[in-house]
Amino acid sequence: MPELLSDERLDHLLGKEGQIIQSPTVFSYSLDAALLAQFAWVPIQQGKLVDLCAGNGAIPLFLSYRTKGTITGLEIQPRLVDMAERSIQMNEKQDQLQMVEGDVKEAGKQLGYGLYDAVTCNPPYFLANESSNRNASEHYTIARHEVLCTLEDCIRSAADLLKQGGKTAFVHRPERLLDIVTLMRQYRLEPKRMQLVYPKEGKEANMLLIEGIKDAKPGLKVLAPFIVYEQDDTYTLQMRNQFNV
Repeated sequence: MPELLSDERLDHLLGKEGQIIQSPTVFSYSLDAALLAQFAWVPIQQGKLVDLCAGNGAIPLFLSYRTKGTITGLEIQPRLVDMAERSIQMNEKQDQLQMVEGDVKEAGKQLGYGLYDAVTCNPPYFLANESSNRNASEHYTIARHEVLCTLEDCIRSAADLLKQGGKTAFVHRPERLLDIVTLMRQYRLEPKRMQLVYPKEGKEANMLLIEGIKDAKPGLKVLAPFIVYEQDDTYTLQMRNQFNV
């Protein structure tokens, strides 16, 4: 069992047997990470994957239950890299998962160009100047706001890392859909699959999942809506089936 710092706790990975080290003062993964890890295409057997903006390693850990490929998490904040590395050790996944401390903007230079089968990314959602959404914690500000990397940085780096025909998946806010599609096409990532996530039936979508393939032909498939909660705040059947909760 890894040693926990005073502000850390052990949480379960949603629907999995594994656990993850989290901190309310530094970083805790949200449902968007779990949904992205389920939505993204992964090679079942061998393959090389990268998760950009990896935070405390939630998405690499979730992906490890779906693929036997190797997964690299890239994260710029040393404290989060340390948390993720201890979670990887705790779950005995050192042979499959590794964390790298580095800047998303330099991902290709640091990890290698055109080498990867799949790239996932849960990027900062808010523009740097969206002050109403800024958090008092520097760690959360970096994770949630485009202060150290922009949406364009994330999409460009995903394209740099991918092999031709490789797949990338992002989770973001629905209001950024046109920005996302425009940037994906600019960097040769053709949008191929999309799903909107709704907190409840009758509410507006609050998450967007989108997949692109490098140098693919046009043709976007829009999946059925994903609804998280019933009106009584219990999980929907769709949610329970997806995560075995």
